[in-house]
Amino acid sequence: MTNTSAFNAPLELAADAVLVVIDVQQGFEDHAFWGERDNPEAEQRIGAVLDAWQATGRPVVMVQHQGDGSPLTPGTPGYELKPVVAGAKADLTITKTVNSAFYGTPDLHAWLQERGATQLVTIGIMTNVCNETTARMGGNLGYDVIFPIDAMHTFAMAGPDGVTIPAADLARATAASLHTMRFAKVVSTEELLAAALAQG
Repeated sequence: MTNTSAFNAPLELAADAVLVVIDVQQGFEDHAFWGERDNPEAEQRIGAVLDAWQATGRPVVMVQHQGDGSPLTPGTPGYELKPVVAGAKADLTITKTVNSAFYGTPDLHAWLQERGATQLVTIGIMTNVCNETTARMGGNLGYDVIFPIDAMHTFAMAGPDGVTIPAADLARATAASLHTMRFAKVVSTEELLAAALAQG
C-alpha cells in the first residue's frame, strides 16, 4: 500500500505526467442505451485538462473502446471520439475491448516503461468502470495515479438486488475506494489544472 502521507500532501505534477484519456466516444450520448448520467460538466472539464496538457507539452494517450453490439461498435458513428477530444494530438492511441487501458493495443505499460514515466492522470468515461479499472491497475503496477473525479462521468446501474444506484453515488463510491485504499490520488479538475499550469 502506498504511503498515506503522499495522498494528503499538495498535488505535485511531474513535467512528464501522462494524461490517459479514456473512451470519450460519441456512443456514450445514447442515453436510451446507457441510462441516466451524472456530471454534465464532464466534457468541458475533460477539454480543459486536455488543453492544459497540450499547452505544456505533456504526453497524451488516447483510448477507444471497441464494444461490438453496443453504441461503441467500430465502424459506427458511436465509436468515434467526441469533438472535445477528436482534434487532440495523441502521443499514443490505444484500442481495447475490456475495461483496463492496460489491456489494449499497443501495450500501455510497455510504452510507459520505455518512456520512464511514473505518473498517470486518468480522465474520460466511465468513472466506475474503465477509469476506475485503469486507475486500480496503474496503482498496482506502481504508477502514481492522479484521478480528477469531476473530469469524467458515469451512468446509473442496477445492483444484483435490482435496485438502481444513481450515477453520482457510483462516482462517490469510486472516489472513496480509490482514495481509502491508495490506488490513486483523487483530486478536482481545478486542483489538477492549477498544478499543471504552475509546474508546466
